[in-house]
Amino acid sequence: MNFIVSSKTLLHELQLANGVIVNNSPVPILADFLFSVQNNQLTITASDTETIITTTISVESKADGEIAIPAKKLIDSLKTFGDIPLTFSVDATTKGITISSSNGKYNLVGDDPTEYPRIAEIESAGSLTAESLTLAYAINTTISATATDVLRPVMSGVLFEMNEGYANFVATDAHKLVKYTRKDIKASNPGSIILPKKPLNILKNILGSTDETVTIDYNDKNVRFSFKNITITGRLIDGKFPNYEAVIPKNNPNKLTVDRSMLINALERARVFANQSSRQVRFRIAGSDLQITSEDTDFSSKAHEQMPCQYDGDDLEIGFNADYVLEMLKILDGENVVFELSEPSRAGTISPVEYDQEVEEIVMLVMPIMLPN
Repeated sequence: MNFIVSSKTLLHELQLANGVIVNNSPVPILADFLFSVQNNQLTITASDTETIITTTISVESKADGEIAIPAKKLIDSLKTFGDIPLTFSVDATTKGITISSSNGKYNLVGDDPTEYPRIAEIESAGSLTAESLTLAYAINTTISATATDVLRPVMSGVLFEMNEGYANFVATDAHKLVKYTRKDIKASNPGSIILPKKPLNILKNILGSTDETVTIDYNDKNVRFSFKNITITGRLIDGKFPNYEAVIPKNNPNKLTVDRSMLINALERARVFANQSSRQVRFRIAGSDLQITSEDTDFSSKAHEQMPCQYDGDDLEIGFNADYVLEMLKILDGENVVFELSEPSRAGTISPVEYDQEVEEIVMLVMPIMLPN
């Protein structure tokens, strides 16, 4: 195996794939990249057995072949080069690798490529396409609401519901819930899958810097995202997602509209003085006045802030975890947000005031914290 490649191009592709690499895995080869050269194309694969990413670049090849190369050592070395051509020569028998530049030669030993995990073939039960920036925004909007509880794996991922007229992205950790709907993503075969967090994080980081159409193929076990020269394959989470529609309030009569940036700043200040475990803040809403208070009796600290708002409803006091509300407010775009509230013991929803209703809809639910008397 022998090929010539640009150091800058190779480093860029390796850094895209490196998020999958497991450095402390009990399976040593998972700390490697798999290099496969065929017909002047280098395919780079990174895997943790559940998530696999491949990227392909053009090279000048003199001999085809495969080798598994230690990821960290390769990336660390490439960072020291400028944009220069590098020649990779691999001895198929000894697995010895020689990297040659105009200034020197560097040697390391690879691993047997036949031991590297292979990509599962997806006999597609469904397929659809989405614009990269749309998909990145949908992931970014929902992924922060996923749970970390290993006992409830279905809640550690994002539900992707595909219908003929729209697609829903939903995530919840039982304290908060986000539902994001796109009316310009349509599937020929309706269905639903639960996408794990790791490939979604990798995907959104890549999609945020590209303007491509993404093809999504899936069956009941795996999903594959394909765009440009990149393919990301992930194993789906098996299980039944909670009935989220049952917990989204359909009739919260009290509507609070407030400046998003002003509220973020107020909550950032109030959370400093709140109880460090509950992060509880109290909303007192009456007329056009919103008062936000927090208190930590253990340290005799408290905060009180007042801000203007638009409010349609009965006077209300309700408590929230400031961190949860801040997470949602920072994801949303636009100048103003609307809270739809009912009672101090019932969940409230947060939505942007300004958004394109023809193509999207977003609802964020946050559970209240019971206020002390």
